Amino acid sequence: MEEAHPPAPAKAALENYSYVIGPGDSLNIVVWRNPELSMSVPVRPDGKISAPLVDELLVQGKNPTEVSREVERVLGKYVRDPVVTVMVTNFVGPYSEQIRVVGEASKPQFLPFKQQMTLLDVMIAVGGLTDFADGNSATILRTSEGNKQYSVRLKDLIKRGDVSANVDVRPGDILIIPQSLF
Repeated sequence: MEEAHPPAPAKAALENYSYVIGPGDSLNIVVWRNPELSMSVPVRPDGKISAPLVDELLVQGKNPTEVSREVERVLGKYVRDPVVTVMVTNFVGPYSEQIRVVGEASKPQFLPFKQQMTLLDVMIAVGGLTDFADGNSATILRTSEGNKQYSVRLKDLIKRGDVSANVDVRPGDILIIPQSLF
């Protein structure tokens, strides 16, 4: 018999969450009054971007405003007082922020984290539980709290519509859904 985990806290949303850029994101870089320097660029698997006059700039782990200031700093060598805006157009986020769902989900996968995301949102995205899932023995591994594990009641939430079983998820959470032992 394994040890029981404490129930996941209902509220875990971060009030001041700021999107963090990761590989696979697309960035739209707009340089005011310099259309030849404006473009859309993908964030490479190594977390860097390359754009006109901006080579090998590490953007992974930064928010769009931080990247805007760095591009302005680099372009300032070539353009007087550049004004840069960076917009993320394809959201994936870094691995450390993604929600991973493993085990007896219909479609196990990773999902980009979204502010105010709940367990129900995650379960809809992965298509619910398989017929073999032990939903009420599922756990959330919360990487942001040093891999602390919390129990969650997926069966109550999905099959019985018990909204008290719906809890917030956090960036980097791993939802583990075990198989039931008939």
